[in-house]
Parts: sequence; structure tokens; C-alpha cells
Amino acid sequence: MKKLFPCTIVGSYVQPEWLIDRKKLAGQFPPRTRMKELWRIDPEFLQAAQDDAVEMAVRDQERAGMDVVTDGEVRRESYSNHVANALEGVDLDQPGTALDRHGSTVPVPRIAGPINWKGPICVEDVKFLRSITDRQIKITVPGPFTASQQAQDDYYDKPRDAAMAYADAINAEMKALFEAGADVVSIDEPYMQARSDAARDYGVEAVNQALKGIKGKTCLHICFGYAEIIKDRPEGGYSFLPELENTDIDQISIETAQSKLDCKILESLPSKEILLGVLNLGTHEVETPNEIADRVRRALPHIDKERVILAPDCGFKYSPRSSAFGKLKAMSEAAEILRQELG
Repeated sequence: MKKLFPCTIVGSYVQPEWLIDRKKLAGQFPPRTRMKELWRIDPEFLQAAQDDAVEMAVRDQERAGMDVVTDGEVRRESYSNHVANALEGVDLDQPGTALDRHGSTVPVPRIAGPINWKGPICVEDVKFLRSITDRQIKITVPGPFTASQQAQDDYYDKPRDAAMAYADAINAEMKALFEAGADVVSIDEPYMQARSDAARDYGVEAVNQALKGIKGKTCLHICFGYAEIIKDRPEGGYSFLPELENTDIDQISIETAQSKLDCKILESLPSKEILLGVLNLGTHEVETPNEIADRVRRALPHIDKERVILAPDCGFKYSPRSSAFGKLKAMSEAAEILRQELG
């Protein structure tokens, strides 16, 4: 994209109350196993309702001025379980347990055999999204390191082996998504931040395996967790970020707004485009365009302006729609201020 400071969302947008039980969703961390009881619509009408919700999310993004739009992940119970539970080798009848980011035990997919890609998971989602907008489109999938961390492994001998198996499966899905018309495919890797020691052991290797032979534009999102659930941001910023310079990813999506990240760390990522998180999702208050522009200006001493893409800190899954739309619109207005100022 040639214009300065293009705008996009990280992945998720607001799921409407008529589609999903938002109160039940808000009462827990994003589910790792399937939670079909979250849906308010009868199964025979669910796809049509999800189509309508996708179109609503896309129109909001277009009206707000986003240059790259997503389906808002409105068809998903969480950012990861939609894909993670559609792979061969996962026992859907007997889930496992694992520790979440806070050390609590939660239900997770149980690896009972070799992880393999059974066939397209989100391809029809991409085709539908491509049919309803002429803007660039992005689709998201869980990254291989995070997928392996969110599972109980009863098959592989080593954690690395599970991550590499997930990488091969995700690689096949990503290739199918690009073939279906995606302009950008983004992988979610929040557990690289949460479990940085393990990420240093084999996380970069797993990401590069997932990207092998990929021709289209790729992005990796690394964050501190949904701000509606995880309120605090660690002092000192990311425990794992410069290491991503060694990946074959094109773009890296990070938080800077709520965390007040020291943007000097961007100097360690000289080859990457940066989705600069400039919307604080820890509050529903809509920032002014000038507040958002100031967050971008804070980063510019450390990164070429041509490599900056404006984005929220994380996904909007738990946000009210009015807040999410207002924040996106203010962000696109901030981008225009910066174009006039620096273009």
C-alpha cells in the first residue's frame, strides 16, 4: 500500500448481542475448546446470521476509514479455537487441560494423534469477505507456537515437535487462504510474550516453518492479552519482540497505547512493517485524533514513517460497538492529520 499511515484492525471486531451471548463470553478467557452454547442462533440459521454480522463489521470498518478490513472474526467463539479444533489429531470428545496465562487450569484441545490439516477451514470466510468489499482483506489464524501452548499434548515427545506439527498444518491453511483471495494473512502469537523462554527455544523456528513457501503478505500479532480481561501491562514492555526480526514475517502487530511502550524497541525490527497499536482498549473512552497522532509521533524517531500502519492495540472482541467504531474513526482521522503533517 503506497499511502502513508494506512489503517487496519488487528482481527476481531464486535460480535453483536443478537448473535452471541456476550455476557457469557465476557465471564471467561477466550475458550480454547468449542463453546457452541455461546451462539444465540439455531444451527440451521447460524451461517446466514454470521454472514449478516460479517457484513455489519465490514461496513463499520469501511465507514471508519480502514484501508485493510477483516471479517471481524465474528464467526468464531475465540481467536484460536475455530482453527485449533478443526485439525486432525485433536480429540474433540475428550478435551484436555492446560494452564492459561495466569496459571489457571482451563479446558484445551487434546492432541491424541499426529496434527494434520484436514482441508480448508476459513477459505469460505475469505471468499465471502472478498465478495462484499473492494478493499484489501485480511484473515487471521492462530500461530503455531500459541496453538501448541494452548493444548494438552498426549502424543508428541517434545513441545517443539507439537509446535512444528501445528506449523505445517497452519502453513497449508495459509496457502489456501491466499489462493482464495486474502491480501494479508495474520497469525496470532500472544503466547510468545506470555512464555518467552519457550518461544526463544523454538518459537521463531515454528513461525518460519508456518511461512515456508508462502507468497502473500503476512503479519504476526503479539500482545499482552485482551485489555477487557487482562488489565495490567508489564513494566519494561515486551519480553519477546526483537527476536521476531529473525522470522520471515512481513508485518508485526504490537501494543503501544495502553502499555505506553518505549518505542525505541522498534529499532530492533528494521526489516518489518509495524502495525502500531495506538488505540487503548483498556478503556471504552474514544481518544481524540490528536491523542492518537501523538502516539504515532512518539514512535517516529525509531521507525521510518513508510513502515508504520495504524491499528488498535489488540482485537475489539470484548468492546462495545459504539466505542470500537468511534476509536477506529478517530484513528483514521489521526492518520490524515499525520499525512498532512509529514507527507
